[in-house]
Amino acid sequence: MTAPSAEGDFTVRHVHRAPRDLVFACLTRPEHLAEFWGPDGTSTPRQNIVVDLRPGGAFETTMVNDGSGETYTMRAVYVEVDAPRRLSWRERDSGVLTEVTFADLGDGTTEVVTTQRGLPAWMRTPQARAGWGTALDRAAVYIAALAARGTGQEER
Repeated sequence: MTAPSAEGDFTVRHVHRAPRDLVFACLTRPEHLAEFWGPDGTSTPRQNIVVDLRPGGAFETTMVNDGSGETYTMRAVYVEVDAPRRLSWRERDSGVLTEVTFADLGDGTTEVVTTQRGLPAWMRTPQARAGWGTALDRAAVYIAALAARGTGQEER
């Protein structure tokens, strides 16, 4: 479910049938992010992901357009890391703040609420929102597959 909030803000909620620790690991470990980060038609190779999971640490990704080879780099700094409950980062170029909360629903499922604040106009277009949606769909499929196998949480 997606909903616009204050102008320039956007919130997405999703319930994963997976434990909170696993969902948090999938959004903070490069080997997991490489499996789903980016919209359909892009890939983000493991070597294009930097995660220094601490306040002030770097979070950087470079997506590759699978058709043209064009690259899209996001450079951010973690603002908050409260594993496995909360995570936030601020993008250096756009200033966008992304806040993610992970709620353990007590039945082996996790609600993830992602809010992006201060989105510039070009990131609020229907195309940008659709791209974000396909990326979240890819994440949900990947997380569900890991949960079904009971893997993915090791070495946190």
